[in-house]
This record gives sequence, C-alpha cells and structure tokens, in this order.
Amino acid sequence: MQWKGMSAMAMWRKSSYSGNDAGNCIEIAPGIPDFVPVRDSKCPQGPALIFPTAAWAAFVACLAALPIAPRAAQR
Repeated sequence: MQWKGMSAMAMWRKSSYSGNDAGNCIEIAPGIPDFVPVRDSKCPQGPALIFPTAAWAAFVACLAALPIAPRAAQR
C-alpha cells in the first residue's frame, strides 16, 4: 500500500490530550493497515510522518508507562 495521495482520504483523529488552545497537537489516521500516519494538527496540509504499526504501539506504550503528573495538576 502506498501513502501518497491517501492523506485526503484518511480519517484523522486529534490526540485526546490536545486542548482547545491550539497548542502542540498531533493527529493520527488509525485503521490503515501496516502503518500509522501522524501529522501536526496546526498544519493539516503539511507532511505526515509514517510509522510502522508495531513501532507506534511501542512508542505509545512507553509514553503510557511514564510516571507523569495528571494533566490538571500540570497547569
């Protein structure tokens, strides 16, 4: 499967940790076999980074394991 030209057809989903303040946000397009496209939500027409599904899952698992304070406490 080639990614070129598929960005417009992708169903992009904004990170649940992104607020409405237009800060540092990413979007992913889940459901595409074998890889996960990631883009900057402030620049939806810009390029997407393409990660193999297993690599993205490992990245998210590492983030979930980090000992960080709850979001509300960080403000």
